Amino acid sequence: MVQSEPVRVLGSRVASSVGVAFYGCAGDEAALVREVASRLGVRVVITGDALGDGNVGVAAGFRCVSVGHKAAVGHSVLRALARIGVRYVSTRSVGYDHIDVGCAASVGISVGNVAYSPDSVADYTLMLMLMAVRDVKSVLERAEAGDFRLGGVRGRELRDLTVGVVGTGRIGSAVVERLRAFGARVVAFDSSPRAAVDYLSLDELLQVSDIVTLHTPLTDETRHLLDRRRLGLMKPGSVLVNTGRGPLIDTDALVAALENGRLGGAALDVLEGEEGVFYSDCRGKDVGSRLTRLQKLPNVIVTPHIAYYTDRALRDTVENSILNCLDFESGTSHG
Repeated sequence: MVQSEPVRVLGSRVASSVGVAFYGCAGDEAALVREVASRLGVRVVITGDALGDGNVGVAAGFRCVSVGHKAAVGHSVLRALARIGVRYVSTRSVGYDHIDVGCAASVGISVGNVAYSPDSVADYTLMLMLMAVRDVKSVLERAEAGDFRLGGVRGRELRDLTVGVVGTGRIGSAVVERLRAFGARVVAFDSSPRAAVDYLSLDELLQVSDIVTLHTPLTDETRHLLDRRRLGLMKPGSVLVNTGRGPLIDTDALVAALENGRLGGAALDVLEGEEGVFYSDCRGKDVGSRLTRLQKLPNVIVTPHIAYYTDRALRDTVENSILNCLDFESGTSHG
């Protein structure tokens, strides 16, 4: 499994023979798929429904499918895809933890992910940091209620803080660049150091950072990377930001640390158990006790996994997903 980088379109003879079935694709994304596919000479079929047992047949006659990150792709779906001749799945996301890659390999299906503008998530991450250290949630709630008095909590400036960046791939490195412009002291942890920054062990990073931001992939090794013990190492009053994957954090332990005042706040664009809640209209519905408890806290910001959602990033994911399929059919794919 490798991250796909932008490549150039292949010869028209190869492109004209390639077809891609797009799942979980509607509205402006579907329109963009049609535009890019027409330009690259690729046949497409599009459905707004996420890939599942009930709609595998949409891909009949196609060797390549493109999926979003919103639904799990497990054993039964992968076996059904293999039976109808699908040989390649391209996810329109950097993360591929929603796909059973081992099962895919066992049934003869390759899996590829895409690169997209890291600036989308990096910009959003800095926004969440600033909102958290300036107590923006409480400020907005008071202002909307007509209370324009100064709050009891004064904001902090990034130049006075140490920010720990966990994961320094494309997105994490883009966050580091932005933090330097704000004058913050930046430290980092990564199993494969690559950025020009001071690297520490994870435990050391947690102990010295006023803000910790997560940008590492979700794997078996990183699931609950921040568990009860590691959350206990964080500086009292520090802030945790997560725009990576929800299960990187033991959410029950996080809720406890926030409710007892051990942590100063959290800004979460992703959440453990977000499936079936994020991207849905849940007004008047039970969204689960953990999310409800988090939303009630004045120092917690929750947004529905939208850090990546920009015009540029959407175009990147669509185009690179199609280019993945062209690479696969030409035999140049490494996925």
